Amino acid sequence: MTDQLTDEEKQILLHLAREAMDNKVRGMKLPALDLNSLTPRLCENGASFVTLTINDELRGCIGALEAYQPLAEDVREHAIAAALEDPRFRPVVESELNRIRLEVSRLTAPRLLEYSSSDDLLQKLNPHVDGVILKDGRRRATFLPQVWEKIPNPSDFLNHLCGKMGARASLWRDAKLQVYVYQVEEFHEVKK
Repeated sequence: MTDQLTDEEKQILLHLAREAMDNKVRGMKLPALDLNSLTPRLCENGASFVTLTINDELRGCIGALEAYQPLAEDVREHAIAAALEDPRFRPVVESELNRIRLEVSRLTAPRLLEYSSSDDLLQKLNPHVDGVILKDGRRRATFLPQVWEKIPNPSDFLNHLCGKMGARASLWRDAKLQVYVYQVEEFHEVKK
């Protein structure tokens, strides 16, 4: 990613994510977002994922693959959704807020990865760099680049991603799927 955020912009986004999550979990109204007080980069349309962890264990993760709203608003929306709407987890409760660590991933635009065979696909992936989107008809799933830390083997990575999509693990070997890759700029709150 060539257009990096400044440290100050990262801190603003982490603050906005924390404020949005804390307020919604506590049932409080979300303050209006004053785009005029933010840098142009935070006001440009941007795609993000917000990941919540407790003791390095996933507690929620939701985001968008394509930019459709100002980055600052996107981060706020996904912080709330990760806390309250991730179907894999029960909603976050107030007693968990102080233990949650927020991570924001700002995504580049996905690009189609052309490949000729499953072996070619494995060769073209960049582990620990590429986020991957698999599409098969109406089904689709993604793993952020950070998932490579837990699943470093490319074959296993694609197997798990097919499973996340609701398909059999070997589908990527047997069928020609649409594969997209993207990169992220990832930053997180300091551990408490």
